[in-house]
Amino acid sequence: MKIKYDKKVDALYFTLAKGKYSDSIKISENVLVDKDIDGNILGFEVIDATENIPAFNPNNIKFQVQTV
Repeated sequence: MKIKYDKKVDALYFTLAKGKYSDSIKISENVLVDKDIDGNILGFEVIDATENIPAFNPNNIKFQVQTV
């Protein structure tokens, strides 16, 4: 799984699988699910993420980069 955050529009995108995008299903006002041509779920987007996911705060995200 891959997660991307777009600060400009406050949206989180969760990539669940690779595939060719076909269409989206609107699950709620702020959640869209992307599907491929076979109906498999590729990922989903949460719009207004900081408002809709109370535990999500992009200012508190910390990560480490490891080199091999």
